[in-house]
Amino acid sequence: MGLECLILTEDPTLLGDMRATLGAREVSLQSRPDSKSAIELASRRHLDGLVVDCDVPGGATALDQLRNSRANKQTLMLAVVGESPREREAIELGADFALNKPVQQTRLNNILELAIPKMEREHRRYFRYQLDLRVRFRDPLERAFIEGSLQNVSEGGLAIKLNNPVKLRGVVIVEFELPSAEPQLFHGKAEIVWSNSFVMGLRFLYIEKEAAACFHSWLNSLEAQLRFHESSKRILSGS
Repeated sequence: MGLECLILTEDPTLLGDMRATLGAREVSLQSRPDSKSAIELASRRHLDGLVVDCDVPGGATALDQLRNSRANKQTLMLAVVGESPREREAIELGADFALNKPVQQTRLNNILELAIPKMEREHRRYFRYQLDLRVRFRDPLERAFIEGSLQNVSEGGLAIKLNNPVKLRGVVIVEFELPSAEPQLFHGKAEIVWSNSFVMGLRFLYIEKEAAACFHSWLNSLEAQLRFHESSKRILSGS
């Protein structure tokens, strides 16, 4: 469940420095050498952080496009600037932080001290726990529920595997039991953001107050279990 970032650069020195610095913080780094491929990747998947080398052709334009991509509107973005744009201009284009070339390690470390906690919060909001639970949902105007299986869940949404093909759009009512010694019924509203014949992806719009605390406590327990398993794997592998 480690953090994952994307860097847009064709500068081997910058790439090496960022890979080493982020790697020391257990952050994995994907790289793309051109704006088009970086924008394409960011358009179809969420990332915890974006690093944009504005010296890459189209780099400054990529700042704006990446900031406005549906999957990464809230993703933390660091711009690395040369002669143009300047730091202030990069911030105006959507970057959260900006660094001048050549990158000073002390300045980069100071930025990461602020950036990593924000990235972790964003990661938690999007991280999907793989599950297999019974779930029910319905159109707000209908009384009959449709059944399916909870495929994965995060703080911000969930995916449902359908028992039978169904076509729905807009907002649905969602219910499922939160596993515990005394099961609590989760009840909320969610927006369908994508779907095919047998799977739907939904984004939470509202969670009933009585269920919200139990839901977040349940997510905390899932995170603790996952961290324990990851820690056990590292111990067994000797790393």
